[in-house]
Amino acid sequence: MYMDQADGFTTIDEEQKVCRLQRSIYGLKQAFRSWNTHFDEVIRGFDFIRNDYDPCIYKTINGSSVAYLALYVDDILLIENDVQMLCDIEALLSTQFSMKDIGEASYILGIKIYRDRSRRMLGLTQSSYIKKVLKRF
Repeated sequence: MYMDQADGFTTIDEEQKVCRLQRSIYGLKQAFRSWNTHFDEVIRGFDFIRNDYDPCIYKTINGSSVAYLALYVDDILLIENDVQMLCDIEALLSTQFSMKDIGEASYILGIKIYRDRSRRMLGLTQSSYIKKVLKRF
């Protein structure tokens, strides 16, 4: 990525030259692409496989342990069947990215996640979104 020289930082007799950026600038369209490419390289380095049908979904298997990672912009949802594997993945990711664990997911992208562990059930609902849409009509 390149940019014009900033005012006050131009070199005499080289005003027409541009600067090659070493990193993308936050907020530009290219910034997300750059971050996503970097994330993809890092996560694949941790033995995750990207889903062929949705490039924002990754999976890794270690024996009987399975983990799925869903990426939306810069939010990550980790789903696994082994708590230790979850801790290991979080530790690996935190070596490469600034992260904040907000605990067990209850909402993501407007979808409510509900669990009944005693009955081993997991459900998803968009009832609040449906109510919001119905209010418009």
